[in-house]
Amino acid sequence: MKKGILGKKLGMTQVFTKTGQLIPVTVIEVEPNVITQIKTVDTDGYDAIQLGFDTKREKLVNKPSIGHTTKANTTPKRFFREIRGVDPSAYTLGQTITVEIFQEGEVIDVTGTSKGKGFQGSIKRHNFSRGPMTHGSHYHRKSGSMGSMRPMRVFKGKKLPGHMGVERVTIQNLEIVMVDVENNVLLVKGNVPGPKKGSVLIRTAVKNPGKINEFDGLNIYETEAVNIEKTPEVVVETQEELTENTVETPEVAVEDTVETPEDAVETDKQQGGL
Repeated sequence: MKKGILGKKLGMTQVFTKTGQLIPVTVIEVEPNVITQIKTVDTDGYDAIQLGFDTKREKLVNKPSIGHTTKANTTPKRFFREIRGVDPSAYTLGQTITVEIFQEGEVIDVTGTSKGKGFQGSIKRHNFSRGPMTHGSHYHRKSGSMGSMRPMRVFKGKKLPGHMGVERVTIQNLEIVMVDVENNVLLVKGNVPGPKKGSVLIRTAVKNPGKINEFDGLNIYETEAVNIEKTPEVVVETQEELTENTVETPEVAVEDTVETPEDAVETDKQQGGL
């Protein structure tokens, strides 16, 4: 049975397995999704569920959207996506879906909107080859021939310079490396389309539904907490010892200075008497 969830791409990092293998992963934040609508063959002609993701302020939402989410007893959402091919009887309106529906090693497809790159030439946009750069050539990064002579026009679909990026892209057969239920985070092996903080749709792999690869697990290092409370006590005791020493030292010094002149006077008298 197909399943899916909406998330937000946070960026990329790397982790190590227990065998020491380094794996580049994409961190995807997956807050709990809410089922805002259930579609069936009888009512809509196909089976699907609609997921709502990322709470939106009510001030920024129109009345139809508020009424739609109110039926599911939830707050207004920023993104809505449908997942087809599911069993509608297994879900209820207003149900919450979390990252617990996935497990480590599971194969998934991730869909997102690619980064925008603006207006680009045919070399970067379509991987065309450039012309010669020397020997008097004036053809370097141009598009080249537009077609044959006889039609006297450019055929539709010709690959030309233009706007690049901001397209719906799906990367298939990615593997889930880690499922962090406490922080609502998924670690997916490899790269994921879209910029940071871009919304992505995670679904069951179309070509390998239900496939789960064997995974050794991550090597998570545990550090012992340092007891900070004991440190000031040692410092206080040291200061007290230093204070006692500094108090005792001048007393001894004063006694020595008082006794010295008396002994000197008595010595002079004895010498004078003699």
